[in-house]
Amino acid sequence: MPNKPRTRPGSASDRADPPADRARPDSLTIGVDMGGTKIALAVVSADGSVRASHRHATETTDSADQIVAVIASCVKTCLGDSARGAKAIGAGVAGQIRERDGTLLWAPNLPWRNVPLAAKLAKATGLPAMVTNDVRAATVGEWKFGAGRGERDLVCLFIGTGVGGGIVADGHLQNGASSTAGELGHLTIVSDGRSCHCPNSGCLEAYVGGWAIAERARELAKSRPNDSGRLRELAGGIDRITAETVTDAYRGGDPLSQEILEATVEYLAAGLVSIVNSLNPKVLILGGGVIEGLPSLIPATEALVRQRALAAAVAPLRMVRAGLGEDAGVVGAADRARSLLEREAP
Repeated sequence: MPNKPRTRPGSASDRADPPADRARPDSLTIGVDMGGTKIALAVVSADGSVRASHRHATETTDSADQIVAVIASCVKTCLGDSARGAKAIGAGVAGQIRERDGTLLWAPNLPWRNVPLAAKLAKATGLPAMVTNDVRAATVGEWKFGAGRGERDLVCLFIGTGVGGGIVADGHLQNGASSTAGELGHLTIVSDGRSCHCPNSGCLEAYVGGWAIAERARELAKSRPNDSGRLRELAGGIDRITAETVTDAYRGGDPLSQEILEATVEYLAAGLVSIVNSLNPKVLILGGGVIEGLPSLIPATEALVRQRALAAAVAPLRMVRAGLGEDAGVVGAADRARSLLEREAP
């Protein structure tokens, strides 16, 4: 679909309806991607086309009831006529979800615990509702309509502030015994390594997540002041260095940033080799803010994966960039809602 200008948070829907033959009204569902500081909503047809979308800024201190009320209001007023034919609503949330009843057990970026989110969404919108993990929703989006379309064995790894994943095996999305399958960011790649935000240390996320890249860069900037001038200049101070700062400095030829990102490739490759050897996907999809900011990480990491993983595991493997961008979460959540209506999991 051609890109169209997006509106600022809180304004009207930013995508017009496509021609009527692209989707029947009875095939529409609503997808929601819930983060700590924003909500993205979209009306999505059965073929994965986004008919209308909207973004709304939120605060991490907002209660679950406040957020649900915002979602219901946005469905009615911001998505407007485009949402009137929708038959169900699905939401992806960064956190641990009990999918059988849509309860949000815990979310790292929201002060919510044991919230019956699906029930609240259903009551507020009048639509059947389901809730899943946000990365699992994005995995469904990429599998059904994006870079993994048509494949039966794939893994998605999204590298942003944190690192999360999703697994499709033999044509089925893997949930696990307690709906936590795909927490690939918490594979241990360094024994007794850097502290992660989970209870463990040495996790993949603790080395390649956006927060971890920033943390490593700040440590190096403090210990090597003569080498970190460009980073400090771009950030406005050591304590303000972010992963984006490192990327910008790297593009400008900064040697210290190049060193940081070369180490990041090594750490990422270590995690991907474990994923490829253990799960044997045909397609490994990489996405998220870190990858979007520096897509050259993919070929650099792929070269190492092909050298170090089992030959039989890499023989059929394709490593590709995610195809749906920021729409993956809402498209996948909408498809999960459709599966709820059809009484079958993807």
